[in-house]
Amino acid sequence: MAHIDYFFSTVSPWTHLAGDRLEKIAARHGARVHYYPLDVVALFARTGGTAPAARHPSRQAYRAQELVRWAKRLGMPFNLKPAHIPTNPAPASYAIIAAQAAAAKGATGDLAGLVQGVLRAAWAEGRDIAEDAVIRDLLARHGFDPALADSGLFIGADTYERNLETAVERGAFGAPFYIVRETDARFWGQDRLDMLDDHLAGL
Repeated sequence: MAHIDYFFSTVSPWTHLAGDRLEKIAARHGARVHYYPLDVVALFARTGGTAPAARHPSRQAYRAQELVRWAKRLGMPFNLKPAHIPTNPAPASYAIIAAQAAAAKGATGDLAGLVQGVLRAAWAEGRDIAEDAVIRDLLARHGFDPALADSGLFIGADTYERNLETAVERGAFGAPFYIVRETDARFWGQDRLDMLDDHLAGL
């Protein structure tokens, strides 16, 4: 069984545009996905990148056009300028980390659905994913105990920091970023998912 380590940010529009394609690819090849939510701005700083807000206006303008084009191409709902972005990505990341830990212990929630739900809430539904009520609602909607928003704070904070270190060590430098553990094959961006699919087909 192949394992895909998925490094992403809960406030990344490109991660939102990935939708559920990774999970469909993993299912097709019998692969397992491990989710690593992280602070992508800190990752940029650690790996020679530049945060979007600090990029040259020409780059910012092009990025905006590309996001709209990709959303249209993929048929995904998308708001280029949602009311609550930027927001703190950590609380929703902690909840995802806590849900993944709960799932590892037998909880039956939909972890992939939770990840996608958080991103959809931010980039299509205009919700503030840093708000406790929003996080609790998303946990409940995807079959997890809403109390994970509280009980998962400690493990979430600790793991969130370690996820950044793991990303740097493994060679990730943006989001979304996919690494096939068995081969160290790396794929940066939702537009590389077809290549990830091809790679898994050859294993």
